[in-house]
Amino acid sequence: MKLYYGTTSPYVRKVIVAGIELGLDDQIERVDTLPWEAGTKYGNVNPVGKVPALVTDTGQTIYDSPVIIDYFDSLHDGAKLIPASGPDRYEVLRIAALADGMMDAVILLFSELTRRPKELHWDFWDDRMRNTVARSLDALETDAASFDPSKPDLGQITTACGVGWIEFRLETLGIDFRDGRPTLSAWFDTFSARESMKNSMPKAH
Repeated sequence: MKLYYGTTSPYVRKVIVAGIELGLDDQIERVDTLPWEAGTKYGNVNPVGKVPALVTDTGQTIYDSPVIIDYFDSLHDGAKLIPASGPDRYEVLRIAALADGMMDAVILLFSELTRRPKELHWDFWDDRMRNTVARSLDALETDAASFDPSKPDLGQITTACGVGWIEFRLETLGIDFRDGRPTLSAWFDTFSARESMKNSMPKAH
């Protein structure tokens, strides 16, 4: 399998963590990709121009991160990261969607702060994204009470990669996810000790 990835993307990190947790990492060739680079042809792989994208051994291209992880889950017979059916399945998918939405907002905020000239910043947009991130973190603080860091699933992996990226970009964002969220913080510290998390730390170019 060939994974088109970026070293700072939390969506990519989700896929790498999942691959490690499922024992698939040695089957994945990583292709470092800069979707924002002038002249990139990555749009021929993923027309949306976002990482990650996966090309399977049969030549099928799959994107984005939840779909790739669902595919990974089909390649093994062990405990699944996404439960097959029932309330547990939809709870895991709900939490993953919440954490993905939080990541969407925080990355839009980061892009606003780092790519748009300061004189063109829109305070309304900044406040809206910050409020979305804060509400999402508060909801994840409640959800974290049910997390079991010894049994990773898509919800926990997505949450860990999301709050990990906020901490990674703390200097730019000025958002401390730990403030007032002791349950989420304690869970994150424990979950971050997993080898999959330690071996997938984001690295700035």
